[in-house]
Amino acid sequence: LSDIEAAARLETVGPNSLGESVTKGPAAILFDQFKDFMIGVLLAAAVISGFIGEIQDTLVILVIVVLNAIIGFVQEYRSEKAMEALRGMSAPRATVLRGGTRSVIDAAELVPGDIVEIDSGAVVPADLRLLETAGLMVDESALTGESVSADKRADTLPDEELALGDRINLAYSGTIVTGGHAAGVVVSTGTHSQLGRIADLVETQESRTPLQKRLARFGRTLALVVLAGSAVVFLTGVTRGEDPSLMLLTAISLAVAAIPEALPAVVTISLALGAQQLARNKALIRRLPAVETLGSVTYICSDKTGTLTKNEMTATEIYAEGRLLTVEQSGAGVTLRENGKTVDAADPEFQLFWAGLRSSNNASVEAVETENPIAIGEPTEVALALLGRRAGPEPPWARVSEVPFDSNRKRMTTVHHSSERFISFTKGAFDVLFARTTAVWAETTVIELPEAEREKIEATAEKMAADGLRVLALTCRFWPQEPDIDDPALEQGLVLLGLVGLMDPPRAEAVRAVELSKHAGITPVMITGDHPATALRIA
Repeated sequence: LSDIEAAARLETVGPNSLGESVTKGPAAILFDQFKDFMIGVLLAAAVISGFIGEIQDTLVILVIVVLNAIIGFVQEYRSEKAMEALRGMSAPRATVLRGGTRSVIDAAELVPGDIVEIDSGAVVPADLRLLETAGLMVDESALTGESVSADKRADTLPDEELALGDRINLAYSGTIVTGGHAAGVVVSTGTHSQLGRIADLVETQESRTPLQKRLARFGRTLALVVLAGSAVVFLTGVTRGEDPSLMLLTAISLAVAAIPEALPAVVTISLALGAQQLARNKALIRRLPAVETLGSVTYICSDKTGTLTKNEMTATEIYAEGRLLTVEQSGAGVTLRENGKTVDAADPEFQLFWAGLRSSNNASVEAVETENPIAIGEPTEVALALLGRRAGPEPPWARVSEVPFDSNRKRMTTVHHSSERFISFTKGAFDVLFARTTAVWAETTVIELPEAEREKIEATAEKMAADGLRVLALTCRFWPQEPDIDDPALEQGLVLLGLVGLMDPPRAEAVRAVELSKHAGITPVMITGDHPATALRIA
């Protein structure tokens, strides 16, 4: 697009941003504090008190109303400012082709028709129809809940009714590129994007809470009772021959006295204290009456991926050297266990397996000695790279070529060179690689794979999958000279190094949250699109 055309479209469709139209200003927040029915009754009482000469009562009521408004205003204004910060999910900058030249602009200036380039680590700035891709992998867990990155291609899809997660030729605003790069044309921006639709669902029309409804009902009932009582007093006094003006003042005084002026203030202060307690536990309350609404909760329906779980793949089991081992990882390294007994991860027979995990990998990981390492890349590759780096030393070879992962092939191969020979590593889906495997790595040597051992490995892979794990196989092959990456033989006659079982582990704090919910009489419900076996294991 030319700059002139882009500016015209921006004027028509608006900025590529979310949620700005619903932000409340300070005046609106302050005005909302006076909408409550009881506040209206108090203001009416203040006017009546002033009318009959009770100026002191008028001042007291007005002070209570003003303090009540200030407390509510301060709490909701702070929450609105915090909500503004939470709306910043859109990518701040984007690489775009404008007028035939490449430039970097604010993502808010993107319009439908712009050509955008995205690379690994970038946040997709708008909904894109992909035009060309090179190994593009996108983390769409914010939209689909799926922790495994989606493989994206520029193919034309014949079905117009595909589900969100099956539209492989679209990249969505707010998702993260975990690998490869691509170019695409902007098709939706701002509130018209998939992320914008979610924002619209989140920002629903404000509804009255149970407490607000009960207080309003109580206020109306009290007002009717007070008015009826005052009328009875007035009529009874006049009937008995009392001075009508005296009885009117008496009835009005009774009405003012019967109204609980402090009730709104007591309620607001109680809710504010509750909101502060929640804030100390990292829970943001946007409107004070919502504090009371939380007390009415009987069910909590929670997403699994990223909420109950960490939204990151972690290796929890391996099969190597004919043994199924559980894996426990920490910043200090890796602990392997077999039937409760510890197995030394530094044993020589495991070293080629660890080296293969590190070498046949495009993830970048740093600070692996910490509990929260820095990692960039596709979640599965990050999990394998972390396991390899924590368990084994730096491999003694350099990569010379690669056959990238492809969702159709379900595997990737890298070729490496050491001072003595070449070695290729192929990793991918178990069923795909095992059909190409003819030998197994055992006790630091290659052993032909007998039928009994093949059946044992297949049974082990099935057991790992039944436990809800994603099973990947790692294989290798040795070469006297550099192999041709276009030769089909590169991925035939493979030597099985081992299997890795991956899962998205539960958050430690989720266990406590579920326990507290049950203790409070709340039923926690897990909602997920994962395989039932995986969901059951997490539950």
